[in-house]
Amino acid sequence: MARKWWTLVAVVAGVFMLVLDITIVNVALPDIRDDFHSSLSDLQWVIDAYALALAAGLLTGGSLADLWGRRRLYAAGTAVFTLGSLLCGLATGPLFLALARAGQGIGGAVVWATSLALLSQAFQGRERGLAFGIYGGVLGIAVAVGPVLGGALTSGLSWHWIFWVNVPIGVAVVAITLLKLEESRNPSAARPDWIGFVAFSAGLALLLYGFINASEGWSQPKVWGTLAAAAVLLAGFVLLERRTPHPMLDLTLFRKPTFNGGLVAAFGLNASIYALITYLVLYLQQDLHYSPAQAGLRLLALTGAMFVASTTAGRLSSAVPVRLMISVGFVLIAAGIALMTGVKESSTWTHLLAGMIVSGLGAGMVTVPLASTAVGVVAPAQAGVASGVNATARQVGLATAIAVLGTVFSTRSAHHGFTSGLNLILWIGAAVALVSAVLSAVLIRQKDFVPPPARPAPAGAEAQPEAAGA
Repeated sequence: MARKWWTLVAVVAGVFMLVLDITIVNVALPDIRDDFHSSLSDLQWVIDAYALALAAGLLTGGSLADLWGRRRLYAAGTAVFTLGSLLCGLATGPLFLALARAGQGIGGAVVWATSLALLSQAFQGRERGLAFGIYGGVLGIAVAVGPVLGGALTSGLSWHWIFWVNVPIGVAVVAITLLKLEESRNPSAARPDWIGFVAFSAGLALLLYGFINASEGWSQPKVWGTLAAAAVLLAGFVLLERRTPHPMLDLTLFRKPTFNGGLVAAFGLNASIYALITYLVLYLQQDLHYSPAQAGLRLLALTGAMFVASTTAGRLSSAVPVRLMISVGFVLIAAGIALMTGVKESSTWTHLLAGMIVSGLGAGMVTVPLASTAVGVVAPAQAGVASGVNATARQVGLATAIAVLGTVFSTRSAHHGFTSGLNLILWIGAAVALVSAVLSAVLIRQKDFVPPPARPAPAGAEAQPEAAGA
């Protein structure tokens, strides 16, 4: 088998592991809460510690991959993620678990940052569309089976096994990466911007801390103090990046409207339907009293629709404009979330069914073209940084939405009940998706995409090594 197909195997297996981990954890949150006697804010940190580490490390991970080699960093990131998964399963309290999740996020950041760059380097032309289609389809499978597998493991064994299931996958990915993948790097890559990394990481951490603690009241000094400090650090980060000779965030990328549209779509996707999955799981298990396995099966309506749509989108990606697929996908997400609103104390899970299917179809439509948009507007040498920026936007969207929606939900449900809080955050999620649809349609332009470099056709003996899988 040619090396490019081994690249596809390693990339989709690694990303499958990361996405599987996210969806599995959602279903296990109520059991984790019961085991550790955790509060909602503790559960938010289980999600946000992972997302924070991912978001903070993605930009630097992309730069390190361009500098030191994408294959080398991909293998190292997978190994760190696998070790973090082992430690998560051994956690004895919410703080231990949150720290281990952060460790997972550090490794996952490198995997995410290099995955699209590896595919972009290995595939060109129509084969790139096929590769991204398979990539999106596998993401859909991971999202689809995650709740079911997580529910089965949590109900049949314990929540610890939702993390340990990553270990054999991680070991296999590391072996394939080291043995079969070709090395690639950016010949003009600069050294990492560590000052920018610290400023961005600290600013985002304080932002999430402020949002999560706001559930106890927005007037608290620690809330306003941390949010103000976060604003200063993040503003300082932008100024640093403008003055640093080799910044971790290349601000020139933002000159292309399509790149910005891809960031909006990345943020909006995770800040809408993906963030809401956490609260839908809590509703199914806490309010409707379903077991983890039963809740996972019901979420299959949402995740299964994502898989079906992403598979279809992969086939259409070379024929349908990216802007149309992404904007229409967000309209479906908004419509589906709106259909889920109106939950009452007497409602059953079937009230959510139509909305889960429609929003799942929309999310699947967005995922595949979003992946190609991340690297399609830059030269191949910048693919590592570009994919890192796009993936960062996704994780920032998830982390901030989990924090903000959790605060809104806690405040609302404390005074008006669980379902009232759920309805309010559903409307917020629908609004985020609708705004993302409009901005994506306005910003994404076909003319911004960089044509792939033409590869000369191999002739004679030169073609034989590749055909033989060398």
